[in-house]
Amino acid sequence: MSHVTPIFTDLVRVETRLYNAVSARLRAEQGLGLGQYELLEIIDRVPGCRVLDIVGELAITVGAVSKAVDRLEAAGWCVRVAHPQDRRSSVLRLTSEGEKLLAASRPLVESELVSLTAAVSSGDLTRIAATLATLRATLEAGRHGQPG
Repeated sequence: MSHVTPIFTDLVRVETRLYNAVSARLRAEQGLGLGQYELLEIIDRVPGCRVLDIVGELAITVGAVSKAVDRLEAAGWCVRVAHPQDRRSSVLRLTSEGEKLLAASRPLVESELVSLTAAVSSGDLTRIAATLATLRATLEAGRHGQPG
């Protein structure tokens, strides 16, 4: 077994446990899961956000993003509006309800992550963040792991 395999396994298990714990708290306190939160956060952060912007950021399929956005729309948290330069495309915007939900959820996500990572020193977290940012940038630059 490669020395990288156990690192990969730990990385995946840590991500899964963090994701599940944060998602459970969000669902209990705000009524949305972490996947929905992530979509709302991207729509809010990316000017003129389109489905393809989310696809590029999350590396999941157009169909998966489109269905997830449909659910956000049905919940009243976002709307699709015609793209001003391309009528075949839609721009995603948060509704006022979506903005309020996101604003209430951001500190909750942050506090849960701070709590869950408290056993790790801030210096170690800084080094982990730098390492993961480098690895992510390398994978994204090479378009590795993009949906087929």
